[in-house]
Amino acid sequence: MSKPILVIKFGTASITLPSGEPDVRIIAEIARQVSAIHADYRIIIVSSGAVGAGKAYIQDYKGTMTQRKAAASVGNPLLVGLYANYFAPNNIYIAQSLCERQHFANRPKFLQLKETFEELWANNIIPIVNENDVVSDRELKFSDNDELATLLAVGFGAESLMFCTSVGGLLDEHGKILRNVSNVNEVFKFVRTDKSFLGLGGMASKLTFAKLAARMAIRVVIFGMNQQDELLLALEGNAGTVIGAGKSTLSARNRWLGSGGLVSGRLQIDEGASTALLKRKSLLAVGVTEVEGEFEAGEIIEIYSPDQEMIAVARARETSVAIKENLKTLNFEVAHANDIVLL
Repeated sequence: MSKPILVIKFGTASITLPSGEPDVRIIAEIARQVSAIHADYRIIIVSSGAVGAGKAYIQDYKGTMTQRKAAASVGNPLLVGLYANYFAPNNIYIAQSLCERQHFANRPKFLQLKETFEELWANNIIPIVNENDVVSDRELKFSDNDELATLLAVGFGAESLMFCTSVGGLLDEHGKILRNVSNVNEVFKFVRTDKSFLGLGGMASKLTFAKLAARMAIRVVIFGMNQQDELLLALEGNAGTVIGAGKSTLSARNRWLGSGGLVSGRLQIDEGASTALLKRKSLLAVGVTEVEGEFEAGEIIEIYSPDQEMIAVARARETSVAIKENLKTLNFEVAHANDIVLL
């Protein structure tokens, strides 16, 4: 039987010093602890920190978008070099993979990415993944590495997805770490809106993507690197916050589709259409009450119930323009049942 897949995402604040430079002590600990479980898992490491690692090399750095891109292009090889140096004593080699959203939106491209990772794993190599900051605007505006890690976990069918943060888990109203969470919706009230100076993400981002992962039968762990062997303890459920996996029988293709690799728009539907979807029927235009965004046929869209809850994602059969023009047209198919994944 193939070894389970484990995706571990390290946020900027968890692996860098206040100055923004990588914390070599933490990098060394990551290498040591990941090496201890390397034989049992096919591992993907998603690492932030490239901007922080490279910004010292950009003159008169003020954090503009162009400067952040330049800093990332300098910082990425520096960061990957550190990982390589600290994994090497354990006879583990690493590979760099810079991903863009389009790699997840196109099924053939995604399968090529998956095949490459399979080849790396077959050679006992751990891929270190980051968003391709140099050409991506959204990575630098939002906490997209949380999303990137989730897309990888969902698309690859990971057993567990781990988010490393500076606080070590989800804190309750008393500032204590919640050990186990079964319903993500019930813990959003504990999320603070502040975030670290260096990182652009936050706990709300992690919980949003944890909710998607849990729906896809992936166990999510939010942990830190502040105590001895915390990564190993968290993986065992003895540290951090564990969000239990739900049940899913989706095929590999529908897991990929369900991840919403690149969402181009959203549809609001009425009660009748919601009922039809739950019965595995196709979505017709007469059941659509609102169309948001501009998308082409074949692109991925989110589908929301009358209660504003996202209940499915789908591959659109028609363009957003055509759907708007045919909202009253009978039997105008917006998305085929085979291209709809219920969440």
